[in-house]
Amino acid sequence: MFDRIMTMFETVANGSHGSVALVFFIGILFGGIIQYARVDKFEKIAGFAMLRDTVVPKMLFLAVGAASIGLYFMIEAGYAHYHVKPILLGGLIVGGILFGVSMAIFGKCPGTGPISIAEGRIDVMVGAVGGLVGGLVFTLFYDPLFKKIMGPDLGNSTLTGIAGEYGTLVILVFGIALAAVSILIPLRQEFDEADLKQLD
Repeated sequence: MFDRIMTMFETVANGSHGSVALVFFIGILFGGIIQYARVDKFEKIAGFAMLRDTVVPKMLFLAVGAASIGLYFMIEAGYAHYHVKPILLGGLIVGGILFGVSMAIFGKCPGTGPISIAEGRIDVMVGAVGGLVGGLVFTLFYDPLFKKIMGPDLGNSTLTGIAGEYGTLVILVFGIALAAVSILIPLRQEFDEADLKQLD
């Protein structure tokens, strides 16, 4: 296991994605933003699922909008690249349903889960173990079972590819529109007991 972890660090260091120190810094920055916005709390995710808390969608719309513009121009400048996955409708539908249901029940997502584990939350550890077991089952039974569910490969496409020569304009409009939606969504928050004590 230690060898695999070291291989991961070597892959990052040799993959033209920046140094391990830079990746580590970005991870700390990401974790800090998540904790500042408190979206690693169950109340935030569950409140979003019940449409009683809008912190998560506001953050998501703003992040996707800003990242879309930033990533596009970084790719155009040669500072980044991405690998577009193929469209597998069966897998997307089943996976999306499973992801949404489990996220609402668990109150965490793959981004906020590790942050909660770092905070020492035992319930999240149980979910993390379940995720690892689920990944193992998916890997072992992919060919005989899950491959049929995934459906046919419909190819990969991007918004800029569809837009053609208007790709830059489309990305700018798309990113700005999402950021505007983030601002326009009214702020509603669910608080837990610890939050209420801090407010007092």
